[in-house]
Amino acid sequence: MRPRLLLVSAIFEVGAGLGLLVAPGLVASVLLGGSLDSASATVVARVAGTGLLALGVACARARSAGDFAIVSGMTVYNVVATAVLAHAVFQLGIRQPALVGAVVLHLVLAAWCLVALRHAREVR
Repeated sequence: MRPRLLLVSAIFEVGAGLGLLVAPGLVASVLLGGSLDSASATVVARVAGTGLLALGVACARARSAGDFAIVSGMTVYNVVATAVLAHAVFQLGIRQPALVGAVVLHLVLAAWCLVALRHAREVR
């Protein structure tokens, strides 16, 4: 279960990270329906992309390791990402289909992480 979870996480995070690094304005437009109106917003988006890329690489490399620290970190990341993105949908009224999909994706990944952590505790 855990190797598959980390592979799926790696694919999505590397993809999102590369998208933010290469075309941050396009990602903002598709995901949020808006633009990055300043050079500093573009820089922040690219730095976020770098972080997502690093997270994806860490997930890919941790698939064969016995350490569940990465899954714990991914749980926190997915729970907080779900909250931030859901806030954008429900409180800020940003109803882009890609954003709603991102909320669902992070919610599913958060649940999957929690199940993997619970399973790991039961096995020990």
